[in-house]
Amino acid sequence: SQRVAEGLVTLIETANAPIFGIDTQGKVNEWNATASRLLGFSKDETLGKDFVTTFIAPEFQQSVNEVKSLALMGKDTANFEIAFVTKAGTRREVLINATTRRGPNDEVTGVIGVGQDITQIREITREQERVADDLSRLIDTANAPIFGVDCNGLVTEWNRKSAEMVGYTKAETIGKKFVENFIQPENRKSVSEVLQKALAGEETANYELPLLSKFGERYAVLLNATTRRDGVGKIIGVVGVGQDITTLNRLMAEAKRVADDLTRLIETANAPIFGVDTQGRVTEWNQKLAELSAFSKKETLGQPLVANFITPEYHGPVSFVLLKALHGEETASFELPLVKNGEQKAVLLLNATTRRGPEGEVIGVICVGQDITQINAMTAEQQRVADDLSRVIDTANAPIFGVDVNGMVTEWNRKAVSILGYTKGETIGKNLVDTFIQPEDRKSVSDVLSKALAGKETANYELPLLSKHGERFTILLNATTRRDAKGNITGVVGVGQDITELKKVMAESKRVADDLTRLIETANAPIFGIDV
Repeated sequence: SQRVAEGLVTLIETANAPIFGIDTQGKVNEWNATASRLLGFSKDETLGKDFVTTFIAPEFQQSVNEVKSLALMGKDTANFEIAFVTKAGTRREVLINATTRRGPNDEVTGVIGVGQDITQIREITREQERVADDLSRLIDTANAPIFGVDCNGLVTEWNRKSAEMVGYTKAETIGKKFVENFIQPENRKSVSEVLQKALAGEETANYELPLLSKFGERYAVLLNATTRRDGVGKIIGVVGVGQDITTLNRLMAEAKRVADDLTRLIETANAPIFGVDTQGRVTEWNQKLAELSAFSKKETLGQPLVANFITPEYHGPVSFVLLKALHGEETASFELPLVKNGEQKAVLLLNATTRRGPEGEVIGVICVGQDITQINAMTAEQQRVADDLSRVIDTANAPIFGVDVNGMVTEWNRKAVSILGYTKGETIGKNLVDTFIQPEDRKSVSDVLSKALAGKETANYELPLLSKHGERFTILLNATTRRDAKGNITGVVGVGQDITELKKVMAESKRVADDLTRLIETANAPIFGIDV
C-alpha cells in the first residue's frame, strides 16, 4: 500500500498534465510540476491557499465553486473549462476533470483535478472564428455575386450582390433548391452537372451561369464552382463565386458583330483588299481585287504574292514593303501592279498594314486599296471595342482597402493601385484620410470611417479619391467593420466600385436635361406637351 501511494505521488508530480488537489475546505494540497510550469506558482506558494479565490479568474469562481461542491458530494465533473490567473497576471485556459478524493474508509477527503492546457487551442479557435467572421462579412459585402449550396442542392449562402442582381432576398433563397428555383429550365441540366462535379471534388472554373432575375431580367455570371469541405475534409456543399459578365457579353457580342461586319466589308468592298501571312502567301483576296486582277480568290489563296502576281521589276520594292510591315513598319500609298499571264491587269495604290494576332504578335500584312476611308473607320472601331473589352476584363476586380482604428492603411489591393497610382508600399501605414482624401472631403470620409469603427457599417457611400497623378475618382464604397478574435473593432475594410465615369455621364445628362428645360421654359414660341 505504501509502495502504491508513493508511485501515485510520483505519477502526479511528473505527469505532463497539470494536476491540482484541494481538501474539503477548498485549500490546495496537491500542485504538480506541470501546474507550476503552466501557472508560475511553485508548490510551496500554493499549498494551504484557497484554490478558488487565489488562482481562479473572477468570472469563473462561482462555477468552479459549484463543481467543487458537487465533487465533495461524490459527483465527478468531466471537461469543465476554467481560466486560471498566472503569477505573471496572464490568463491560462484549462479543461479540467474534477474527481472526488476519498480516504481509506471511503470518506470524502477532497477533490483532485486533472487538466489540459487549452489556451493555445482557444486562441486558434478565436482566430479561426475571426477569420471566418471577416470572410463572412467580405462575402456578404463583396461586389461579386456569391452563393452556396449544400449536398442536396439547397441554398446555404446568398450575398448582397446576388440579392441586388437577381432580386431575391437572402430569406427568399436560403433552404430553396437552387437549380429548380433560380435556373431557367433549358440550363438546369448543365448547371446540375457542374454542381455534381463540385460535390464529387471536381471543381469548375469560368463556367458561364445564366440567371433569370425575379423581375425577368437575364444575367450571365462567370462562375468558379468550388467544393466546400468541413473540418475533417468531408464534402458538405459547393460555393460559387461569380463575376457579372452581362455587360461584358454584350460588348463581346458587339465586338464579334463588328468583326463579322469587317470580314463581310472586306469581301464585298469596292476597294481592292488582299492579305499575306509571314511567309508572303496570300490569305485574303476580296471580290473587287478578283475583278481587277482577273485572279479568283481560289486561284490566289496560299500562293506566294510577289512571285505569282507582281511584275518582275516590282518584286524588290514590294518585298521590301511587306518585310517592313512584318517588322511593324507600315507603308502608305505604294504602287502595286498586278499581272496575269504576263499581262498587267491592274495598278493599285495601297496601304500596307501589319496584321497582328490576339496576343499582339505579327501574323501577316493586310493591304487596302485607294478608297479605304470606311475600312479604316471600321478597323479603328474594332480596335476601340477590343481595347474597351480588354479594359473591362482588366478592371473587373473591385478596389479594396483597409484601415486600422487610427485610420492608418493596412490593406491596399491591386485594383486600388491601378486606380490611384499608389503602390501598396506607398500606402501601408499612412493615414488614409490625411494622405489620400481631398481636404474638402475629409470630414465626410472620417465620419464614415468613425461610424464603421463604432460598429455602424455604411453601404454605397460615394468616396472621392485623388490619384497620385492628380486625377479625381469616385468609388461607390461599402465600409465594413473589422474585428479581432475577441470581437474588438480593429479597423475598417472598404470594398468599392469605380463609378467615376457613371457620375460624369449622369452629370452630363442632367446638364442636357436642364438646358432643355430652360429652353422650353424661355422660348418665345408657345410650347406645350401631353402624355399618352
